[in-house]
Amino acid sequence: MQLKNIDRGGALVAIAVMAVLPLVFDSRYLMGVLTVAAIYGIWSVSWDFMSGLTGRENFGHSLFIGVGAYAAGFLNTTWGASAWWSLPAGMIAAIAFALIMGIPTLRLKGPYFALAMLSGAVIMQRLMLIFWEYTGGEEGINGIEPLIRSPLYFYWFVLGMLVLTTALLGGLARSRWGLILKAIRGDEATCQAAGLNVTYYKIASLVISAAFAGMGGALYAHYQLQVSPQLFAVVTSITIITMVYVGGMSTIYGAIGGALLLTLMTELLRNFGEWRLMVYSVALILILFFLPQGLVAPTWEKIRQRLAGGQP
Repeated sequence: MQLKNIDRGGALVAIAVMAVLPLVFDSRYLMGVLTVAAIYGIWSVSWDFMSGLTGRENFGHSLFIGVGAYAAGFLNTTWGASAWWSLPAGMIAAIAFALIMGIPTLRLKGPYFALAMLSGAVIMQRLMLIFWEYTGGEEGINGIEPLIRSPLYFYWFVLGMLVLTTALLGGLARSRWGLILKAIRGDEATCQAAGLNVTYYKIASLVISAAFAGMGGALYAHYQLQVSPQLFAVVTSITIITMVYVGGMSTIYGAIGGALLLTLMTELLRNFGEWRLMVYSVALILILFFLPQGLVAPTWEKIRQRLAGGQP
């Protein structure tokens, strides 16, 4: 059996299981958890596309998420636009910030990009509090209309957007574009000597990453029916980065597994009460220490090799 067919079959099975889980258990709580996990999956996949492939880690991915969410909130509540305009609006707003942040910093070597993105997210969070008359301050923007009123249909829609995002970014990662991004991660100087416009590829990958993060932010706004400055928090970016590392860096699909695993783990550990954070932290440390290549993607690699009968 060819590995590509195994990958397609595995993807179809995973999508089918995710789609029917809310029907099997008939739990609105589980549906909400899966919806959040799918949104985190979009954010994680978008982060992995740029940072995982190029090696330029983005510590401020929450900037694009928050900008997309607030764009959706303002568009729907202040200007009274249809909720469906929020998705392209969130993407456009995130792209604008990606260009503002990426053009000056991705031309430089060193940690400037990571620090600039981290600072940008912190500054935006603070600005949302300073201009509270327009942004709602700590309470944020409330009264956002649902994108789809049925929780089940909304979950299926978010799952569909996750599948679409993964298919598009995964396809790019496997194309010539992805090979160039991986080459930049391996040896940027050699790529420049070969005549590649390294800065263009890094900025373009950041723009693509930001667009899908902004879309995910808009989806989150219409799920929560409100947005707050907490979306810009550094912990949001760190959570996403952790999900990618647990899933498997630069694999794209592994980020989904990491997002689903850690979201479900967070919910399952609620019964531990005040010990929840410690148990969660210890579990993460063990995974990252003993499985530096991640958990989800390497596990799937072993399964597919076994199904293929050891075929390389």
